[in-house]
Amino acid sequence: MNKAKQFGETVEGYNIPVLNEREIRASAGILFVFLFISWMLIIFKENFILIKYFNLIFLTDFIIRVFINPKFSPSLIVGRLIVSRQNPEYVGAVQKKFAWTIGLVLATIMFFLMVVVNSYSFITGIICLICLTFLFFESVFGICLGCIFYHWFNKEKTQHCPGEICDLKARQEIQKTSFLQIGIVIGFLVYVLATAYLFNNGFSEKPTDLWIMVKSVLSI
Repeated sequence: MNKAKQFGETVEGYNIPVLNEREIRASAGILFVFLFISWMLIIFKENFILIKYFNLIFLTDFIIRVFINPKFSPSLIVGRLIVSRQNPEYVGAVQKKFAWTIGLVLATIMFFLMVVVNSYSFITGIICLICLTFLFFESVFGICLGCIFYHWFNKEKTQHCPGEICDLKARQEIQKTSFLQIGIVIGFLVYVLATAYLFNNGFSEKPTDLWIMVKSVLSI
């Protein structure tokens, strides 16, 4: 097979092409930040310029990933540079291709509606939210939602999932959650809600410039 066109890397000890999950997560984090900023500009300033540029870049990046080779994807190259000192975490390439194909389809729809037609609607809003969710879960939790969908549609056993979640096994002791820990989380949520209720008026006040406060104290 031509290595330039091969999807994934050939690594000793793995019987299928694999990718480095660490650089994928780094790339997802970078894309998430720019998409989130673009979304905030739309919500608070009704500014669509950044989301149009981002959509074009996102679409191009995923075309390279799916149709050419992930190793030539600009965002994955940057991700590789960022995590180059970390040991690779190998995951199956085939499920990643399925997940990225979903991203490519969503980006194509967004490009047509927002850039070509120059429109916005609940459809583009939902697609943005879906992409944010996918990127957030990948970068923060290391959970590839598209890979999970691949597991649903593929009858054969999926190999080398992120965190080996496709291998059924008993959780280790350090992974188990006690009722006490669940209670702490619930108690913390109650604490947050109570704090928001009791201190909302004070927290809503606009802060004063620290140096103005210092000058007023010194002038007394």
